[in-house]
Amino acid sequence: MASLVDYVYRPSDIDKSDNDPSISRAKLSCGHVTSAKTLVESCTVQLTNGQVELKCPICTKVWPYGEVRTLLTHEEQIYFKDTLRENAAKKKIDIKGCPGCGSFIERKHSSDLCVQCVFCTVKMGKTLEFCWQCGRDWKGPRPRTDNCDNLGCSNSDLNMLRDCKMITLTYYKDKTIQCPSIRACPDCGMLIEHTGERCKFVACCNCQRSFCFVCLKSSKVCCTSGAAPRQTSIP
Repeated sequence: MASLVDYVYRPSDIDKSDNDPSISRAKLSCGHVTSAKTLVESCTVQLTNGQVELKCPICTKVWPYGEVRTLLTHEEQIYFKDTLRENAAKKKIDIKGCPGCGSFIERKHSSDLCVQCVFCTVKMGKTLEFCWQCGRDWKGPRPRTDNCDNLGCSNSDLNMLRDCKMITLTYYKDKTIQCPSIRACPDCGMLIEHTGERCKFVACCNCQRSFCFVCLKSSKVCCTSGAAPRQTSIP
């Protein structure tokens, strides 16, 4: 498989002190040249600042994550991937890696599972669309919210919410009530499993939202109206 970036014997455009002509450096899609070390340093600052897109510090063009990834070590890839997702969750942005090039793509319309990767479309010269749910090339009509026409396309998180076991929790004073053992955080949608031990109030480790596992309302406004039904959608 061809490399996503070209290597040239040119001084770095980003770090002017990195100018040894005998060292090859990556020429990225924006046209600027950099070493892997400088790229990692620049991207790390952006990640620390909560960014969900990695941009060239000179021209501010977005660097497709697929090409950035080719310059990262395995440990750096894990850190970048996890941090990008954390930043997206904090900003309530729906992002996912393109199955073709690995670039993180934002889904702007939650009512459509069909998503186009602009990076692959430009690189290949033809429109590339994939299913947000199963990650395969899109098949079938659009827009769709349930699944594409690929065999077996389904939402595993929704399947877990539908099929998880019921547990018993103390709901009000000494009264107990049954509810599903897995809930999606009402704020960010992260799945949380309750063992049935301890109290009904939980805090999402992703967005820190505190809510009642039984009624799904905020801990501050939780009432005794009963258990919320199994969730059929994810925020």
